[in-house]
Amino acid sequence: MDEAAGAVTFVWLGMVLAISFLEAPLKFRAPGVTIQVGLGIGRLVFRVLNLVESVLAAAVVVLVALGDAPARVTVWTVAPVVLLAGQLALVRPRLNRRSDRVLAGEELPRSRGHVVYIAFEIAKVLALVGLGVTLLAR
Repeated sequence: MDEAAGAVTFVWLGMVLAISFLEAPLKFRAPGVTIQVGLGIGRLVFRVLNLVESVLAAAVVVLVALGDAPARVTVWTVAPVVLLAGQLALVRPRLNRRSDRVLAGEELPRSRGHVVYIAFEIAKVLALVGLGVTLLAR
């Protein structure tokens, strides 16, 4: 079970790295992409990413639970799951409300909510690396 949980963990990690740290910032640098178009694309991409992350998180939890994991694996498993839940429950709703306003044509100053989301993403990446390494070391 550790190998399967490790594989799922690293798929999850790869998705977060590719979307959050490559696609998200780069789309706004593409020619012709306005803030509204970028936000519309970003909302769709992150909605799907978060759905897939939720499925992967559930899979990791089940695999770790079935594998008779030691406490350190359990702690590393809980960390990214809690961070994802925090993003979905606390940060994303605020960002969605803000992007609704921007998409409606309102001009707003830069958002600190994105900085909070990025901080969660960095913490989640570190937690996923910790979990993956811990699973491989067993």
